[in-house]
Amino acid sequence: MTIRRAILIAAGRGKRLGTHTDEVPKCMVQIGDKPILGHVWDALSSVGVDELVVIRGYRGDVLEQFVRSLVPNAVFVDNDEWQTNNVLLSLGKARKFLDQPTYLTYSDILFTREVAAAAAASTAEIGLVIDRQFRSIYEGRTEHPLDEGEVADLLPDGTVARVGKKALPPADAVGEFIGLSRLGPRGVAIAARTIDQIALQYAGREDEPFQRAARYRNSYLTDLWQQLIDTGIQIDPIFIDGQWREIDTGQDLERARMLLESRPKEWR
Repeated sequence: MTIRRAILIAAGRGKRLGTHTDEVPKCMVQIGDKPILGHVWDALSSVGVDELVVIRGYRGDVLEQFVRSLVPNAVFVDNDEWQTNNVLLSLGKARKFLDQPTYLTYSDILFTREVAAAAAASTAEIGLVIDRQFRSIYEGRTEHPLDEGEVADLLPDGTVARVGKKALPPADAVGEFIGLSRLGPRGVAIAARTIDQIALQYAGREDEPFQRAARYRNSYLTDLWQQLIDTGIQIDPIFIDGQWREIDTGQDLERARMLLESRPKEWR
């Protein structure tokens, strides 16, 4: 089954990138010959994605102009609360688009076509792309240490047991969730229904804890995945070995630029 839709969570500014995001959102920062989003789209379109839903917030006008040049039929969803909420509530703004199989992706990562192909080849109903070689990426990454990674481990049956920041000691992790997920027909229905249930449960209680988030309004996507696991829903790993980068700090940006310059064919 070819998944044709991708939802890009791109509402945040990316303050840790400093002046690089003064005029553009994080996913519009240039790496090599194109913005981060350009690299993401290259990878996703190579596996048959032709529908893009973009959740926007900071400098959404600039983002729309660029996205339209790539994907004329792209759909935009506004997160007007991007300054006070986080990834999970941002995804909730696009809840109505969780009505068919889709990829979910963070907007501050870049990954190769091979990584997208691994996600496309998986048969997981809910699959998380997890890098087994994540430790090597953190060598010299002083501005974003390993304990900030969304690490994961497995249950005895090989499915995901724990995932997220501070979910487990990095030394015990089998890999790091890179921010790319796939949802099949059943998986997307489960995710949508759970988002609805959580939103109802926390209505008017957005400042109460949810999973590992101190406040529901600031919860991460991994808090949703952990909620599903804790209620008995199977989540499968989609293992990769490198070939991706997170762009969170100025240091990450420079390291990614150098990587693309030294190994351009791997990212095309």
